[in-house]
Amino acid sequence: MSTLKRPTLKGPTASSQPKDGPSPTCMSINGVSYALPNDPRTTLLDFLHQNLALFGTKKGCDHGQCGACTVLVEGERINACLVFAFQLRGKAITTIEGIAKNDELHPLQSAFVKRDAFQCGYCTSGQICSSVALQKELADKTPSAVTFSENYSAREDISERMSGNLCRCGAYPNIVDAIEDVIALEPQ
Repeated sequence: MSTLKRPTLKGPTASSQPKDGPSPTCMSINGVSYALPNDPRTTLLDFLHQNLALFGTKKGCDHGQCGACTVLVEGERINACLVFAFQLRGKAITTIEGIAKNDELHPLQSAFVKRDAFQCGYCTSGQICSSVALQKELADKTPSAVTFSENYSAREDISERMSGNLCRCGAYPNIVDAIEDVIALEPQ
């Protein structure tokens, strides 16, 4: 019986992140500093897959239309397929692998499990990263497209904020339920 081994990193090597943040020739991914790729055409998504063997961020459409590749850059969501790695010089990136802390699931991850907010699971990493950014947007009182309406519900606001993330299985009601559960736990 053979055991699976994590692929060896190609190109850049990981080092401890400097205390004052990532260096201008590196980027921080999940708290670890990595040298930028040599090829400027490398997207963040391809860098995560090909150089770091981080496969939690999914390649769906590769055109920025599905949200499966959503990651957080400095706490804001981006589509990793649409940004070149070199553009993130000195930035802190969080992927789905960096959402949980010390083997303890993030509250949104737990809520997704509790509410069965996934079916095939392909979009789940992007949905969760986007949900984490949604929490920050709400805390910062960042408006969404529906907040300019006179009458809108919190559920409509969540749906609007999550509209860049597609779920081909149709788990939307459960995804919104999971996000509502976590928001209800936050101090107002």
